[in-house]
Amino acid sequence: MTTESTIHIHAETTPNPHTLRFVVNRELVGFGTVNFRESSEALRSPLAKALFEISGVCGVLIGQGFVTVTKTSESLWSELAEPCTRVLRTVLETVEDVVGAPAAGSAAPIQMGESNDPISLKIQEILNTEVRPAVAMDGGDIIFYGYKDGIVSLHLQGSCSSCPSSVLTLKMGVESRLKMLIPEVKEVIQV
Repeated sequence: MTTESTIHIHAETTPNPHTLRFVVNRELVGFGTVNFRESSEALRSPLAKALFEISGVCGVLIGQGFVTVTKTSESLWSELAEPCTRVLRTVLETVEDVVGAPAAGSAAPIQMGESNDPISLKIQEILNTEVRPAVAMDGGDIIFYGYKDGIVSLHLQGSCSSCPSSVLTLKMGVESRLKMLIPEVKEVIQV
């Protein structure tokens, strides 16, 4: 594939010291994210597969206009950032579909109407319009698993999954916001 415009990439730090968010000037997925927690999950994605070939990379999350790369605790960003940028540029300049077939870790939009429960519908709306865009800015995503008896079950992924402040994000951020807008919500838990 020959691109008419130049691919621009810049790295941003995240609250998780083991992840960098690489922002690109190209749409990579239509909505949501695709999460690859290990190299065996990345076989259909040319981009994730190429990133996992870099020694020290242990996770890849592909979003609309960003790629979050997670490194092992033994690796150093000073040694990984440049190879990651080089791989991103090479793949983005030569491959149209960088994700491939949807993976098990895919996070499409939280679908309105999957539940007839009005509280679940309101939770899904708040997550899609407020929470997911906010966590995407830090290189992560959030998946809604359900609501029952006042408890909201969510899953953080990308830079948010192993971030030292993930509990703070979940409890002080998401739980506080949902409780403020939906009095029936008592607690938010990570699954």
